[in-house]
Amino acid sequence: MFDGLKKKLNSFRKDVEETAEEKADAEEEAEPGAEAEPDAEATAAADSVESTAAAVTDPAADSSEAADASEGDAPSEVDADEAPEPTEASTAAETGADAADEAAAETVEADATATDTDAGVESDAEDVPDDVDLDEEALAADGVEAAVEEAAGGRGGENASTLQRAKAFATGRIIIEEEDLEEPLWQLEMALLESDVEMNVAEAILETIREKMIGESRKQVDTTAELVSEALSDALLEVISVGQFDFDQRIREADKPVTLIFTGVNGVGKTTSIAKLVRYFEERGLSTVMANGDTYRAGANEQIQRHADNLGEKLITHEQGGDPAAVIYDAVEYAEAHDIDVVLGDTAGRLHTSNDLMSQLEKIDRVVDPDMTLFVDEAVAGQDAVQRAKKFNEAAEIDGAILTKADADSQGGAAISIAYVTGKPILFLGVGQGYDDLTRFDPEELVESLLADGE
Repeated sequence: MFDGLKKKLNSFRKDVEETAEEKADAEEEAEPGAEAEPDAEATAAADSVESTAAAVTDPAADSSEAADASEGDAPSEVDADEAPEPTEASTAAETGADAADEAAAETVEADATATDTDAGVESDAEDVPDDVDLDEEALAADGVEAAVEEAAGGRGGENASTLQRAKAFATGRIIIEEEDLEEPLWQLEMALLESDVEMNVAEAILETIREKMIGESRKQVDTTAELVSEALSDALLEVISVGQFDFDQRIREADKPVTLIFTGVNGVGKTTSIAKLVRYFEERGLSTVMANGDTYRAGANEQIQRHADNLGEKLITHEQGGDPAAVIYDAVEYAEAHDIDVVLGDTAGRLHTSNDLMSQLEKIDRVVDPDMTLFVDEAVAGQDAVQRAKKFNEAAEIDGAILTKADADSQGGAAISIAYVTGKPILFLGVGQGYDDLTRFDPEELVESLLADGE
């Protein structure tokens, strides 16, 4: 099911992974000492970050060096006129020394405070158990990241980007940038549209992927495929999960009888879906009655009667040409009189362009006031199913959708798009001709299957 869409999503994941790995290889080749010339700004920023990281990970050494420097020989007086102008190197050194002095001063102050608060307590070093193993590499990485974030504070544009690349360079990570995704995202957009995903839905998926991935970093021990899978999963769930609710819970908690009306065009499987739901409710201990509101089509009564006989269920019908609203109303009356839990009402297969038939659907809504109106269409109809769902929802608000022939659909465009376009969820998938071939639609299970490894 939806194998074609699955292959296209996996192709996108592989494209991004290859792009990221090529970028990682290029950055490794561009390290100092290699033949390729490294990014000067990123390398300089990385050197600064590494220097800061050293200070972060060994503050005691810095304090000691600062103390030694202060005790060294120095001229007692300096003639201002004879003093050399400071160079960039000397300025950087002075800045580093000042930072070291401040760190040392803060350390001394902290020690003094601890001594005043708890006199007689031995030094922190003596209190640390011998078996405590500090993760020096983790501390160093934290120091590097903190240094970069502090350096980037208040900066934007190219400076921030350079510092971000420097962070990646110094910590062994790569950054996913917009240009890395440009070609793979274009390919994905074309793949989604070819799979009959509605254009606005495809754009929403791409935008979420951009938000989730651009500017993100990953450690070299992770795989880019995992990062892409997370972004794809979030993007797909955002559009597929719109309006989802617990169908079984709503049926259980509703006042009985619960009335369900089924709408859709001719030949998409409405009547068969009704029969499948009769079996579905029966397995959950709920009684049902069927009503044939398709009073205009020749043979409609005979078709639904066969299903009722096979299932051993009661069917309410009128003569051909009767009022559909009256048939379903009679079924509700019958259910109330016989303590039936659920009424399932079929309607004439109507085109969303037929004003007369759509007005009849509106009349059913007024007369019967159903608890749910379910739209039924074929998954293989793709874009047509999406547009029909939108029109039916505008004419007589639907509460959810059932997609038939999902087992024969390799594209998945309708399943991806209908909920987002209508704001109403897909509730069931028809996956065969048998009465048991109806499955609850689970967005998370669908996304997981679409992103599963393998072709």
